[in-house]
Amino acid sequence: MEPIWSLGLMSGTSLDGVDAAWLLTDGQKIMEVGGGITVPYPELLREKMRTILGQKDMTSEVQAVEHELTLFHGEVVKQAQGFQAVGLIGFHGHTIFHAPPETRQIGNGELLARDVGVEVIYDFRSEDVAHGGQGAPLVPIFHQAMVEEEYPVVIVNIGGVANITWIQKGQPLIACDTGPGGALLDDWVLKKTGQLYDTDGQLAAQGKVDEGIVKRWLTHPYFAKSAPKSLDRNDFATCLKDIEGLSVGDGAATLVELTPRAMMVALGQMPTKPHKIYVAGGGRRNQYLMHRLVQLAPCPVEPVEALNWNGDLLEAYAFAYLAARVKAGLPTSFPTTTGVTHPVSGGKRASSF
Repeated sequence: MEPIWSLGLMSGTSLDGVDAAWLLTDGQKIMEVGGGITVPYPELLREKMRTILGQKDMTSEVQAVEHELTLFHGEVVKQAQGFQAVGLIGFHGHTIFHAPPETRQIGNGELLARDVGVEVIYDFRSEDVAHGGQGAPLVPIFHQAMVEEEYPVVIVNIGGVANITWIQKGQPLIACDTGPGGALLDDWVLKKTGQLYDTDGQLAAQGKVDEGIVKRWLTHPYFAKSAPKSLDRNDFATCLKDIEGLSVGDGAATLVELTPRAMMVALGQMPTKPHKIYVAGGGRRNQYLMHRLVQLAPCPVEPVEALNWNGDLLEAYAFAYLAARVKAGLPTSFPTTTGVTHPVSGGKRASSF
């Protein structure tokens, strides 16, 4: 396939907004990494989305939110097209339920394609799950395309859920969700303070970790499973009940502690210790979380900006790349990343006419 400017759209579990980023690729090599934008969700749409989290059926309520969500993505695309003309769109949609083999991502690719006049690749998970996969994480092949180091490295993404990709040239990719990222912390902070998140980790830094609670959480059967494996943002929602008696700061610190501790469990299951860990996602802006990750990690930890990557837009770039791979007929997930029986090219294609 000839190189094409592809635009990736990412709506993460944090419900903060839509990231849009474009790159030039043939689905194998990345010729040029372009720019990107982030457009926050209107408060009303964010709250509508929050109310349907955990629903696996396409009720009339879910369909109505999907329609509004898709048209909002269309507005984001039109803003992005003002900076760079694109020939393809990778539309992640929004995950509202994930319990493999069942998963639900909302986002009407056909509607988006008609709205913006560009071919859209969407629904990246269904084919993966249909062939025995977890449906997530989907970005490891993009990480591999971006990494140039010869030594084993790990790319960590800390969004609502945290995941890792273990990469060593000449070896199969290994990936999995490691545990909660920022979703539970966001829920806790919103409930207790009305703020959308813990800015810079200030609340957590003032609190004290309840070690007994964290140790109990780490006995959850999920952590004993080996990769590949994946999570829904609400799989550990009961953690919020466990910390109800704690102060705001102590609860925040205790929730944050689970994220790097769970990562260390997953890293211990990898074939070799990584040479370096690079961190992407909104979680890298939580200074307290990054401090704990540096303290616990078996190797140096740096934000992905050390690789000249944009850590805020990384998953949007990934879905731009995945869309090009689907268009080229190349696989997007693998037995060691999602658990599929064989390499699978996921995603549906929606023409703009």
